[in-house]
Amino acid sequence: MKTPTIAIVGSGPSGCYLAQALRKAWPLAEITLLDRMPVPYGLVRYGVAPDHPGTKNVIRQFERLFERDNIGFAGNIEIGRDISLDTLRDTFDIVALATGLHGDRPLDIPGAEQARIYGAGRLTRLLNDHPDEQDFHPQLGKSTVIVGNGNVAIDVLRLLAKSAEEFDNSEITDEVLSRLQATPLRQIHIVGRSPAPQAKFDTVMLRELAGLCRVSYRVHDLPPADNDDDKAVAAKLDALRDLQAREQAELEIHFHFGWQPESLTATEGQQCFHFTRAGRETQKLELTTDSVITAIGFTQRPDSAFCKQGLSHAGADPEAGHLAPGLYCTGWFKRGPRGTIPENRADAKTVAGLILAQTDLMTTGKPGFAAMPESVIAQSVDYAGWKRIDAAEVTTAPAGRIRKKIRDTAEMLRIVNDIHQGEPQS
Repeated sequence: MKTPTIAIVGSGPSGCYLAQALRKAWPLAEITLLDRMPVPYGLVRYGVAPDHPGTKNVIRQFERLFERDNIGFAGNIEIGRDISLDTLRDTFDIVALATGLHGDRPLDIPGAEQARIYGAGRLTRLLNDHPDEQDFHPQLGKSTVIVGNGNVAIDVLRLLAKSAEEFDNSEITDEVLSRLQATPLRQIHIVGRSPAPQAKFDTVMLRELAGLCRVSYRVHDLPPADNDDDKAVAAKLDALRDLQAREQAELEIHFHFGWQPESLTATEGQQCFHFTRAGRETQKLELTTDSVITAIGFTQRPDSAFCKQGLSHAGADPEAGHLAPGLYCTGWFKRGPRGTIPENRADAKTVAGLILAQTDLMTTGKPGFAAMPESVIAQSVDYAGWKRIDAAEVTTAPAGRIRKKIRDTAEMLRIVNDIHQGEPQS
């Protein structure tokens, strides 16, 4: 069988890992990673906290796909805007969707529609200089409540609690940081539904909080220490107890566990957040706050070009990643918003195995990227174009920063096309 032409839509971890797995099986196949942004790496670039450069180092592994393994990159192409999915499927033998989930799951309680609520995903994209979020100006006030007790909630907590000096060796820009810290926070409550032993955040994330310089902590709803039979749970609870040893500071953080969000009401320019806890008698918790941040998961945005359910054909297996003949999906688009970057690698290997198992049922011979509409090819940004953007970001980085991300798509495209190269970037 002739090796197929393959288009992977989305160049984040899921897409890159799928390309990696398919390249091992088909050393000579044409594989192209497409992305609506002019830059690759998706979640790693725009979703990983900007003060965690170590997590972003997985990009070095992905660079080898383009530099050594002959994988193509075609950025600045949006499916549904620049080319239809049907046209893409007519052009490539195999199309795989790895577009992820970009919407913050809404807080579905009475009063939420009137409240000042911000999604953790959107805040993280803002702090990572995503072009889509440059008109986003969150007004957190002096107090905020973070809903959720996973690692995303802890990421947001840490990013809000750090002083400007503690962002050395990060990717955050001073302009975004000053926007976020325009009104200094004095109090943060982080509230989760799970009891403390079942909270989803990692112990190492809690230990990192202990190093922040201007923060004190109060941890509510902890079980007695002698109940810690599981070593991993014991370590997590010990880390929470250790946080309480800090003296009073200018920013006070409260952890609450086992509380169910019930409603939000307006009160004297602020919001009163009502929580309940079931038991022999229903308990209540009320927190007055200026704003709310949700870290309760991700979902598909209403403006998404396609959804998994709408693409599934008879005889397909969408849960396994097969949507229709020659059409597949992987990552969060396939299985929902759960799993870390390494888990996306395992998922991509599974989907690659499914594709390989079905190759005997495929008819190959579609022309691939060169047969895309001329206008689409002309506007696309290849890997060399991305490296020009990358070089511009690194060389303009101020002291204490790894890079200065370009947050304007038009400016990225000007750099790609060598227009006013060398001028200072705003």
